[in-house]
Amino acid sequence: MTESAGGFEDPPAEVLAEAAAAFGLLASTARLHLMWALSQGESDVTHLANRVGGALPAVSQHLAKLKLAGLVRSRREGRRQIYYIDDPDVVTLVRVMVGQMTARVDQTAVPAHRLRRIGR
Repeated sequence: MTESAGGFEDPPAEVLAEAAAAFGLLASTARLHLMWALSQGESDVTHLANRVGGALPAVSQHLAKLKLAGLVRSRREGRRQIYYIDDPDVVTLVRVMVGQMTARVDQTAVPAHRLRRIGR
């Protein structure tokens, strides 16, 4: 039986575990940057590597992990693999989180290293 707080029931343990794993993947700056870029629209790995400033093999590896977790999908277009996010809730989550953090940093000029310390 799940507890209820404020009208919301606690999700099952397996749902929490999957959510924690997804958030764990997004805890990487490189993967979050890729998700941010893909929240703006689909792209191939070469364009993503250029945009996030990563080496092509590393970006491919990050995308493979995100794809395995079901956060991104891909399709073939000729010889290119096109990556995209097809879940609007994931797009919203990434945009809201990055947008909120950007607004906080802009308003308070909180150094990024302080935010990292708080999250530990």
